[in-house]
Amino acid sequence: MTAPVYLALAGQMTMERRMATIATNLSNMSTPGYRAEEVKFESMVERLGKDGVAFPNEGVMFTSLKAGPLTHTGNPLDVAVRGDVWLALDSPAGRVLTRDGRMQITANGELQSIDGLRVLDPGGTAILLDPNGGQVHIGADGSISQGGVPVGSIGLFEMAPGEPPGRYSNSAIIPKSPVNPVIDFTHRGVRQGYSEGSNVDPIQEMTRLIMVQRTFESAAMAVDRGEDLVQEAINALGPSS
Repeated sequence: MTAPVYLALAGQMTMERRMATIATNLSNMSTPGYRAEEVKFESMVERLGKDGVAFPNEGVMFTSLKAGPLTHTGNPLDVAVRGDVWLALDSPAGRVLTRDGRMQITANGELQSIDGLRVLDPGGTAILLDPNGGQVHIGADGSISQGGVPVGSIGLFEMAPGEPPGRYSNSAIIPKSPVNPVIDFTHRGVRQGYSEGSNVDPIQEMTRLIMVQRTFESAAMAVDRGEDLVQEAINALGPSS
């Protein structure tokens, strides 16, 4: 195949991966705490003939960490995280981080996420409450009290810069860089009675989807046209019988 055909096929591969991330984002635009998937593309330069040709690679997926909108729920077991920090959950994959602050108290008093994972305190330990202990109050620093008596604290954690996190379920991430408990709550903390939504912008994603579809179709036409040109050249330059 000629270089233009290779370029068009490489473009189709990148656009196919981009469409997959857009579809995932749109399906989770109403998932509390969901972080959108993005793709970063780079170019690979190949020497074909006397000139270099730049081919796009398949792209590297990463998770967008920007905050989502807050919604007032009035539920005392809902918290929205403020600032660039995370809640920690105990999962089968180990400690994972999330911005989905919807919680529940089990019959034995464990504070769990809405998905049934234990919520951890700053020391990485499960939090136990009294199921019949009355109203739960959660302070801006994550401190928990029942009936005016302190009973625990929700852990808030920050990730050090480093390798992008992996994905766990819809709204949680697996940190791949060091995680430390927050000690400065000046601009960070939680808001009781609120829930953070997905950070997906549906209008932007739909616009991207249309653009990607058009680009994919243009690349497909380029592949077809390139093959036609090659066949025409063979017919024109080949030996006649």
